Parts: sequence; C-alpha cells; structure tokens
Amino acid sequence: MKILFSALLSALCISSLTAQHSNTWYMYYNGDSSLTGYKDARGNVMITPQFSGLTYAHRFDDIIAVTVETKGMWNSYYLTKSGRITGTDSLYIYDNTSDCECEGFIRFHDKKTDRAGLFNSRGQVAVPAQYNALSNVKNGMLSGLMDAKKEYWDNDATKHAHEHFSWKGGREVLLDTLNNVLIAAFTSGHTLNFYSLQKHRTPSTDKRRKNFKATDGLYYSFLDYEQEFNAWFADSLMPGLNQARLTATAQDSIVWFGADGWEKTERVAFISKNFAVLQTALQKANSHPAQLSVFKERLNPYLYEGPEWQQYFDNCGNAKEWRYPVMQLVYSYTIDGNTVQNHFDFLRTESGYRLIGVSIPPTKEFAGIYSISIK
Repeated sequence: MKILFSALLSALCISSLTAQHSNTWYMYYNGDSSLTGYKDARGNVMITPQFSGLTYAHRFDDIIAVTVETKGMWNSYYLTKSGRITGTDSLYIYDNTSDCECEGFIRFHDKKTDRAGLFNSRGQVAVPAQYNALSNVKNGMLSGLMDAKKEYWDNDATKHAHEHFSWKGGREVLLDTLNNVLIAAFTSGHTLNFYSLQKHRTPSTDKRRKNFKATDGLYYSFLDYEQEFNAWFADSLMPGLNQARLTATAQDSIVWFGADGWEKTERVAFISKNFAVLQTALQKANSHPAQLSVFKERLNPYLYEGPEWQQYFDNCGNAKEWRYPVMQLVYSYTIDGNTVQNHFDFLRTESGYRLIGVSIPPTKEFAGIYSISIK
C-alpha cells in the first residue's frame, strides 16, 4: 500500500482551506450530473466536480473516500479537508461501497497484506493494517478480527470467483483508536450499545447487559439492544397501554402500509384514528411470546426522508444502526393455513424507543377490524 502525503491542492482545485472542523461541506454535481464536488454551507465551491465511482460522502466533515477517472484509469484515495491525500488504492470496501467517516476516523485496506487499518481525521494511521476486518468507530472503540480465514461463496468456475466471502474462525478483540487492546476476548454480536459502556469491579447483574473481562482487570458491560427493547416493551410500554402513552412514545410522523402502499401520517392523527387496532395488535403480540420475534434492523432511507431523520444517517446516507437501531417487533399468526405477520418498528433515539412504522394486514384477526386507514 502506498501512503501519499502530498497535498496536490492545485490538482484538486480546492479554493479555500480555512474551513473549521465544525463546518460541513456538501456534495454537488456538475452540469450533466456525471461528477461531484463539494460546497460549504454558504454555497462557496470548495472542491470543483471531479469525483465519481466510489465517492459516496454527501457530507464532508474531516476525511472521505473518493475515486477519480483520468484518461480511462481509475484512481482511489482518501482526502482530508486540508487537501491531504493518503491511502491511495486502499479503500475499505464493504457491501460494494467504500467506508464512511465515523467519529473522525475511517477504515482502509492494505491490498498487499489483505489487512484492515484505521486513519484519523488528518489522514494519519491511527490503527495499523494488522486486522482481517475492523468495525467502524463507536464511542471511541472498535472491534478487530484477527487470525481468521476467508471462506469464499463462489467457486472458480463462476465469472465472479473469489469476490464474495465470509471470515471463518479467528478471534475478536476490542480496541481504542490508539490500537490499545481493551478486551482481548470479545464478541460484538452486532447488538451491543457501545455508548452504554460501564466499568465494574465485578460483573454487572443487569440482565440487559453483557459483561467482558477487560485488560485493565475491570469488567466492561454494554447494554444489549434486544434485551433492552424486550424489557422496555414488556415492562414499560404494555402495562396499562393507553392512547396517551402510545402517542407520547411515537415519533412525530408514522410510516404505515395501507391500501395504496407506504404512507406517512402525523402521529396524533394516526394513533387517534387507529388506536383500537394498534392496542389490540400490541396486546396480542405481548400475550403470545411464542409467536413474537424481535429483530435489530436499520432505518430505511427510502421511507424515512427529510430533516427530522438526517441525524440517524451518516455522511454517506447509511443508517447509524450501531447507535440508532430499528427494533422490529413481528407478531406471526395463521389464518386459513397461511402465515400472517404484524410489524411494529421502534427506533432507538436519544429519548428512548419511538414508534416509527406499522404494518398490519387486512384480516379479521382483530375482532372485525380489517385494516388500518387514516382516510
């Protein structure tokens, strides 16, 4: 991997380098929408349109991944606001997209060693490329996978051989952004709330938390989103559920599936019109735990658009499911031999869990109530 430290400001046509950390730049397109550049909040051009391909950052805070095509050749690298280029040909690709800055850090991939590392906001190596895989940074911490092996999904006879794989085996550790190992035997499980870290001399007895023995001799505990949600639903939301409580629990607007597809309605109007349906459906789910499932999902950017939802997505438009997961409650039942499901989506916010989405099929399961409709 080559690490380039030259600014190349003239080539990038950056018109000003006086922006402060708090000033976000925003992506904009050239005339035919084939290339992108960046403007500041006042509309001043900071970088003229020249990026395409794997350039996904709609907002530019500190460091972004970009690709540039020059005479039929593709060049990829990381770019900081100061104009510094680093990590040439080392983009960290996941699910066919390049990585996005998180808490001022961004992952990179050393192709020669097939290992992952971490750049800080200045384009300097914060965590060396010595891990099979890294998570993004969450509350100043990240998990790293070591000593794992690749298991490919496709065989050599396919056109896309050795493009899709999973990591098998190995061991996971929890790091800080200085590459210090905090927990040597770690299991992230994708349901831990890293922002809920507590440190104890003995393991926490809170059943919603998972404990790990740390390298400093203490026990680190994290809330498990699924355990936390299950406890909140059963102990806080459902006992004595009434219209006022459900309304107070809901986000400002509710996305719901009706006869005309997905729609959005203001919460008071929606719940007032449909409270009997919602109450019955939730009570059915709560009283039949064997038919109830809870899944950790991510916020759908196509259903939840607009300023009120922006804080729940990163600079590249990816849902921040590691901090603001959607807990989807699914109640399954059978009618005439067919499985039917009711869905309730609750977004984990800074104010707790908020109802944001509902889908109840038009059946007679709910005492003659056929479907939800605001019309």
